[in-house]
Amino acid sequence: MPCSGNNAETCGGSWALSLYSYTGTTSSSSSSTTSTSSTTKSTSTVSTSTSTTSSPGSTQTLGSSCAAPVTSGTAGANDPFWLQNLQHQGTSAFNSNPSGYQVYRNVKDFGAKGDGVTDDTAAINNAISSGNRCGGSCGVGSTTLTPAIVFFPQGTYLVSSPIIAYYYTALVGDGRKLPTLLASAGFNGIAVIDADPYTASGQWYVNQDNFYRSVRNFIIDVTRMPATSSATGLHWQVSQATSLYNVIVNMSTASNTAHQGIFMENGSGGFMGDLVFNGGKYGIWIGNQQFTVRNITVNNAQIGVFADWNWGWTFQGLFINNCQIAFQQNTGGTVANGQQTAGAEVIIDAVITNTPIFLETTTPSTGSLAGSILVDNIVLHNVPTAIQDNTGHVLLAGSTGSTTIRQWAQGNVYSGTSGSRTYQTAALNPPAKPGSLVDSSGRILSKTRPQYVGYATSQFVQVKSNGAKGDGNTDDTAALQAIFNKYAGCKVIFFDAGTYIISDTLHIPPGTQIVGEIWSQIMVTGPKFQNINSPYVAIQVGLPGQTGIVEISDIIITTRGPTPGAILVEWNVGQSTQGSAGVWDTHIRLGGAQGTNLQSSNCPTSTSASTTTCLASYLAFHITSSASAYLEGLWIWLADHDLDQGPQLTAFSGRGILSQSQGPVWYIGTAAEHHATYQYSLVGAKNHYIGLAQTETPYYQPTPPAPQPFKQDTSLSDPTFSNGQTSAWALWIQNSSGILIYGAGFYSFFSSYASTACLAAYNCQSQIVNIDSASTSGVQIYSLSTVGTTWSFSVNQNGIINQNQNSNSFASTITAWV
Repeated sequence: MPCSGNNAETCGGSWALSLYSYTGTTSSSSSSTTSTSSTTKSTSTVSTSTSTTSSPGSTQTLGSSCAAPVTSGTAGANDPFWLQNLQHQGTSAFNSNPSGYQVYRNVKDFGAKGDGVTDDTAAINNAISSGNRCGGSCGVGSTTLTPAIVFFPQGTYLVSSPIIAYYYTALVGDGRKLPTLLASAGFNGIAVIDADPYTASGQWYVNQDNFYRSVRNFIIDVTRMPATSSATGLHWQVSQATSLYNVIVNMSTASNTAHQGIFMENGSGGFMGDLVFNGGKYGIWIGNQQFTVRNITVNNAQIGVFADWNWGWTFQGLFINNCQIAFQQNTGGTVANGQQTAGAEVIIDAVITNTPIFLETTTPSTGSLAGSILVDNIVLHNVPTAIQDNTGHVLLAGSTGSTTIRQWAQGNVYSGTSGSRTYQTAALNPPAKPGSLVDSSGRILSKTRPQYVGYATSQFVQVKSNGAKGDGNTDDTAALQAIFNKYAGCKVIFFDAGTYIISDTLHIPPGTQIVGEIWSQIMVTGPKFQNINSPYVAIQVGLPGQTGIVEISDIIITTRGPTPGAILVEWNVGQSTQGSAGVWDTHIRLGGAQGTNLQSSNCPTSTSASTTTCLASYLAFHITSSASAYLEGLWIWLADHDLDQGPQLTAFSGRGILSQSQGPVWYIGTAAEHHATYQYSLVGAKNHYIGLAQTETPYYQPTPPAPQPFKQDTSLSDPTFSNGQTSAWALWIQNSSGILIYGAGFYSFFSSYASTACLAAYNCQSQIVNIDSASTSGVQIYSLSTVGTTWSFSVNQNGIINQNQNSNSFASTITAWV
């Protein structure tokens, strides 16, 4: 992402094989944190083991070696988390010494004791940093060559200074009994976990490019530190492909506490979910371009969430108990007055209990300076004031009993094809949410990343132990297919760290559960994917009409170019139970990394040959009509710069994500960037929830203009380009209904790589969102923020809403289009 938070006006470059058919029932186990009946979340845990069983008559597949489908985890009560006891054979395929580089690290192997007495700081940081990894002196500031998964067994780890999370690192605790990171009374540093350390000359990483970080399964305890100190659980200045899961932060509850669970002052995220914050002045203190938050609980803090600045955030599932203010939004900034504050906020499906004020802005509620706010389905229990500004002016009363805010908005509201706005601080009529999208309580489905907490190590099968090499050179197509055919439905398939080459379609049958190890890579290459006029599917998830469970987490799908005919993922599988088919923390990365043949050295921004040699994909992700998908933390990125070499590059991908699904489909914390035709396209689609979607237009456009070097594909109902439109669509909706969009950030930073002039003139491109008139009665859009675009919203490719009506922080924001 090119624009920094405190100086966002300055932009730079960033940023059919036979399937063994089985009809019957099967199940998967995943950790779950969402209670649909209780208004108060647990203060001690956010992870439990649950099972999901497919419906009778589904086409769930059972592998040839399977006597019966898996129904639950079989780990004993005192068994460690399964990850600890796997055979650790992951490699970094393109590292200069693949066999010698250590991917998996157990902190106790580096001397950490976990006894709550010994200072484990040095041992933990040594476990993270060893192997010449990407830290403060890391060349271009990023790399894909030194990934590390750092495991913390059960225990209490005393630390006296920050644990430094290096680039491309997953810090993972025992999911069965969360390890505690205990800050000492004399702790010295910004936070217990620091993702971007400060130095005298700046920070280790460029905040907008601080990708590939994960922290999960921890208790962070700062209660030994003085209440008046700025004790912080996580300094989380990060960007895309980052996640926090299953973390609890315990802080002081003293009246003078200055503690905070998360401090985030910059970046371009991102996703976090299933978090609990106990105590503190702030549960979380946040500033970042955009983020999606799902299922967080704050107990006994003074301010549950403080939003300092953003272009758009979506909170889905917010549970605030016994605080003074649940949510405080810093407002008052625009481009005109040279300030950035919190521009756009969506809060959906929240429960606020025993808290005097639900939401407060820091400036009066007058025009766009007040910021854009949309709240939806907010349950209040003993919350006397629902919404007020800093003068104490009550915009919406609460109740000392119980009440529900169905929907309320502050900001500019539009409807239909009218370009006339209504600024309001008042209730809106909420949409009728399709029943397939909501759970039994009426909330949008919330489903945590499956971690198989109750599973024994014997319930996993490792691909490198079953014939796959993952060395970035060997063709692993046949080996991987054999593993799926043999173990689908009865084993969790673990992709040891590595790069697995496939040269033909890889069929993933229903019943398959895949877990990667620090974003294990599946790399698509070969002649079958090289014909731009005959696209070919690389990974086919289910066959049309099949239903069942598919769970994919911690995987990267990429290409070794040129692959202009590659359809990377064709998602056919339908759910057997709500949300049973999904991906978590899984990404498509095209170019910009070692081994892709699509790097800055051979695809520089100035080459005229790049339109024939630097072709990365035809279509990244296709959800077909009979499919259902739960997509969480999915980033579909055509690289605009090189993670291993540094400079900008020019590669080409035809399309981002296309859905023709009849639903349900959930996009939670998703992004698609730099594809030539569109980033998101919904064609003949129904019953989709999207929040928050983030896009960037290709930096090279309009040279060549969209959709070049690709052609319009009418079989995919591709968009057309008229009225002078020469850049890709961020969102194209055609003949669709039941589409709910709760938060979107659609950005256009460049016109043929020149940024400053077009950003200031809001004409890097003319239009960016288009809905055909046949869909206008079936789509609701809330908190739509655009950058560098003249028309923020169009119908039938005619600009309807000009950005100049909606200046808001750095972006232009439409609070609601209904």
